[in-house]
Amino acid sequence: MADQVLVAGIGNLFLSDDGFGPEVVRRLVTQDDLPSHVKVVDYGIRGMHLAYDLLDGYRALVLVDAVPGSGAAGAITVLEVGQDDLGSADFDPHGMAPVAVLASVRQLGGALPPTYLVGCQPANVEEGIGLSEVVSAAVPRAVEAVRTLLNQRLAAL
Repeated sequence: MADQVLVAGIGNLFLSDDGFGPEVVRRLVTQDDLPSHVKVVDYGIRGMHLAYDLLDGYRALVLVDAVPGSGAAGAITVLEVGQDDLGSADFDPHGMAPVAVLASVRQLGGALPPTYLVGCQPANVEEGIGLSEVVSAAVPRAVEAVRTLLNQRLAAL
């Protein structure tokens, strides 16, 4: 696994735009031109599963998630995340708090690989299935952002 890049979609499909990450990775896996060293997984809300998978030693990690912030709904953000950004958040083995999941990797005896976040500002995270129109329209831009990371930043790792 040390030669692979993990692209992890995270989010809850039952909370409207929180299903952004799973939708982006669903679109990525339907494309047959991803490099062979890229593994794409929809983790949904299975934080413990992601934390344990990271112990396998990936070359890099790209998280895809809905990320509330101060921007306009549908805005795509790409961030580099380091261990110092995580602190020591409490880990819930039945949840998917990304900061807590990533912080737990060190507690489990692993090391966080170079990590990137492709995030989207949600419009609605209330109960409901399906993305809002503005977040749905952002999915292709997020797919391109992931591809750009894979082809430009992560190809050299």
